Amino acid sequence: MTDQVTVLDAMVILEREDGRILLIERANTGYADGMLNLPSGKVERGESVEEAAVREAFEEVGVKIDPADLHPVHVVHHRNPEGNARIGWFFATTRWEGRPHNAEPTKCAGLTWANPDHLPENTVPYNAHGIAAYRRGTPLSLHGWS
Repeated sequence: MTDQVTVLDAMVILEREDGRILLIERANTGYADGMLNLPSGKVERGESVEEAAVREAFEEVGVKIDPADLHPVHVVHHRNPEGNARIGWFFATTRWEGRPHNAEPTKCAGLTWANPDHLPENTVPYNAHGIAAYRRGTPLSLHGWS
């Protein structure tokens, strides 16, 4: 058995007053290009999961979030088909500074505000699972484990 490092991901659910959430279309990344996911990314060395969420929201959609306005709403232990594990922290907020825009045009083909209860078919399954669990009020789940 080999040692495996479990990746930590931070996902940000930006919720408008009308209940819609922001999704970004991945492009030129080599993973799930053409699919939609939340502003998100890996937690970097020396960074807390909350700091990563704030950083990723700014890097990907250009909004500034006060960490006090981030609410942890779900944690998922995900395993991809190759057997690699990740732990995804989902944070929700209705407060941010700035207008969301495509701040990474080389990695993102566009933004869309989606109904979280009827996500587009091309939403990354890992993200769709976490969003659905959040909507059900489930704090913890497994995804991709038998």
